Amino acid sequence: MRVITQRSTGGPEVLEIGRAPVPEPLPTEIRVRVAAAGVNPVDWKTRAGSGMAAVIGPPPFTVGWDVAGTVDAVGPGVTRFAPGDAVFGMPWFPRQAAGYAEFVTAPSRHFAHRPAGLSEVEAAGLPLAGLTAWQSLVDIADVRPGQRVLIHAAAGGVGHLAVQIAKARGAYVIGTASVAKHDLLHDLGIDEAVDYRAEAFERVVEPVDLVYDLIGGDIALRSLEVMKPEARMICLPSAAAADAMAAARERGLRATGMLVEPDGDGLEDLTRLVDDRRLRVVVAETFPLERASHAHRAGELGRTTGKLVLTT
Repeated sequence: MRVITQRSTGGPEVLEIGRAPVPEPLPTEIRVRVAAAGVNPVDWKTRAGSGMAAVIGPPPFTVGWDVAGTVDAVGPGVTRFAPGDAVFGMPWFPRQAAGYAEFVTAPSRHFAHRPAGLSEVEAAGLPLAGLTAWQSLVDIADVRPGQRVLIHAAAGGVGHLAVQIAKARGAYVIGTASVAKHDLLHDLGIDEAVDYRAEAFERVVEPVDLVYDLIGGDIALRSLEVMKPEARMICLPSAAAADAMAAARERGLRATGMLVEPDGDGLEDLTRLVDDRRLRVVVAETFPLERASHAHRAGELGRTTGKLVLTT
């Protein structure tokens, strides 16, 4: 099978197309013929030597955790899927899943049936970003109707899904994004869109119950200014969480980081939102598998609206 590999860490140019044996599913595993693979910030961070590189180990390795495709084979003990089923999932994270490949094997419970309302490309953009948003807003924050939620980078890969999940939970949602992305945010149901380039958000946003910070650094620290006394802040990337948590403690506020986990039940929750037409995936651009380096270059510019996806 074709696979994207790298023999060293570094810039996008280290990604190269290679060949590898088609993996065989072990007991409780399925093999998926990958039609599309999502591209996420953790992918290019890991490629460069940070991200999950310490978990995966030294090169050669293959990045990628978001996949959508068709079940090709099942191992002993699998009862949830059969060959021919359309599935999507986020296998193995943070261990190597080798999603940038034509076939992937992983435990069946790392996958769910692909929603009828999503194409394979759209479905490949949902698992990691969608589960990150779901586990943050639902499992950790337990967002409830009427709460005020501020989402930074609201039009990005995780952000645009978080907006929709928070709205589905009945929250009043405020998001920061450049003005060019405000129409999309309003289409997704956001209540207030703040142009971070034109005004300091902490001067115009009324106190909130939850800050979902997808940028880090100074944004996390400034967000403390708009938090209610009982509010919570969830910080991604996780590298930013330590400083934000310390600063929050000094003010008697709560802040935490998070790291997404494989979650078949969470994928099914996301599927129900898709089926109810309360969640859609915005795909900014697709690239053929062999142009993975181009996808990384596009992602590292930090201007993507929605998701980038590789197709096999």
